[in-house]
Amino acid sequence: MPAPPTVLVVYAHPAPQRSRVNRKLADAARALPHVDVHDLYETYPDFYIDPAPEQARLAAAGTVVFLHPIQWYSMPALLKEWVDVVFQPGWAFGPGGDALKGKAYWLVATTGGPADSYRAGASHGRPFDDYLPPYRQTAALCGMDWQPPLILHAAHLCHEDQLDAHVAAFAERLRQFTLPSQG
Repeated sequence: MPAPPTVLVVYAHPAPQRSRVNRKLADAARALPHVDVHDLYETYPDFYIDPAPEQARLAAAGTVVFLHPIQWYSMPALLKEWVDVVFQPGWAFGPGGDALKGKAYWLVATTGGPADSYRAGASHGRPFDDYLPPYRQTAALCGMDWQPPLILHAAHLCHEDQLDAHVAAFAERLRQFTLPSQG
C-alpha cells in the first residue's frame, strides 16, 4: 500500500508569539500525521534561504499550504523572499520546470480587518478576492491545483468558539489532503 500523501505547511508569521490564531493553526497542523509544518521565520531569521533543501521539501509534498497573516494586502516579507529564491525557473516553472505541477496549493490566511471592510466604499476599498491574483497566478504558473482559500477576517477579534471552529475546519481539510486517492 502506498504511503499517504504529505502536506507541507509553509508557516510565515514574523511575530508568532503575538499570534493567537496563526499559532493555533500551526499547532493543529503539527499534531497531524503526514503534515510537515515549516516555520520560515524560525528557520531563516537572517532571510538567507538555501533553495536545495526547500525544493526537496516541496518535491516530497502532495499539497503545499501557505499559512500566514495578510500584511499590506500580501504575504509576509520572508515568504515572498522564499518564493523568489525557491520557485526557480527550470524547476518550478518554465521549460523543464514541472516540480510543482499537479500539487495542490492552499492559502490559509488571517486578516486584521473584518470581512465587510473588504468592499467598495469600505476601508480596504475592494473585495478581498481582488488581493488574491498573485497567489492564483503563482499556482497557475507552476501548474499547481488552486484550492479555495481559508481566510479568517478580523482574527484578533474572533471569539474562542469561532477560533476553535476555524481550527477544526483547517485540521479536517488537512486530513482530507492526506487521504490516499481513490483512483
